[in-house]
Amino acid sequence: MNLPAMNLHGRSLLKETDLTREEFLELINLAADLRDQKRSGRAGGRLAGRNIALIFEKSSTRTRCAFEVAAYDEGAHVTYLGPDGSHIGGKESVADTARVLGRMYDGIEYRGFAQTTVEALAAHAGVPVWNGLTDTWHPTQMLADILTMADHTTKPLDQITYAYLGDARNNVANSLLVTGALLGMDVRICGPADLQPAADIQQIARDLAAVSGARLTITADVTEAVGGADFVYTDVWLSMGESPDAWADRIKKLLPYQVNDTIMKATGNPDAKFMHCLPALHDRTTRLGAQLHDQYELGALEVTDGVFESDASIVFDQAENRMHTIKAVMVATIGASR
Repeated sequence: MNLPAMNLHGRSLLKETDLTREEFLELINLAADLRDQKRSGRAGGRLAGRNIALIFEKSSTRTRCAFEVAAYDEGAHVTYLGPDGSHIGGKESVADTARVLGRMYDGIEYRGFAQTTVEALAAHAGVPVWNGLTDTWHPTQMLADILTMADHTTKPLDQITYAYLGDARNNVANSLLVTGALLGMDVRICGPADLQPAADIQQIARDLAAVSGARLTITADVTEAVGGADFVYTDVWLSMGESPDAWADRIKKLLPYQVNDTIMKATGNPDAKFMHCLPALHDRTTRLGAQLHDQYELGALEVTDGVFESDASIVFDQAENRMHTIKAVMVATIGASR
């Protein structure tokens, strides 16, 4: 067992642009190899003796489980530090926390709010730091998403078209725009004008596209966005910690961007797939789903249950691929050759 050919050892992953196109694709290839090995019962050993700190200021299902299982598969130990599990940013500065954890751990994952926090951790820890989600970027999700797209098409990446619909000024939309620009893909980001990526994010993407040849579309027109798309992607409209006072206006504004059967047919592509980073408000079986139905008489928000449960939906492939791609990141940055 050897480390991948790319030289990521000792490096952090804080945002997609920390990677070159070649490094991004090498991680995807490594993740696919690690997935094959796990499925055949050959996983293990590359992270033996390593200790990993998982800092979660936001709750999580996929990110936490992906990091923990990936670490255990390869022989590492993890410490979970939940929202009340450390003094970070409260009684102790981020820099001081980083310097303490860096003395004890070989790698640190952070899932929280400000991008400046994960950057401060990386600046002071002295060990690799991985962004499990901030308000601005979601790089581990992007690795899983691109692996999932590659799994479900025979097209080269630079010929893939994907459309994101909905609240497009969040971390997932930012990352999808920049990732596609980095990789030379056809990216459509679609939402109301006031819910589109910020100007500085768009400029980063345009600069990358000038090099990669990516085709970028940012629009409020759903038909323009989804026509010919291979993948239709959406995310929640109501962000974690957001006040319910904002819900009524947000829902009214975003209902035209709900992914439903009409939207999927508008792609003109019978093989188009549906993607979502989860969790999704696609039915009334959750407390929040039931509450929203009672308040607004809606059975679903960003995606209908019909699309979510259809053969076009590949959301659980995405979820599983979080584990394989996160494993690739850890192996590449702190793994030992054997």
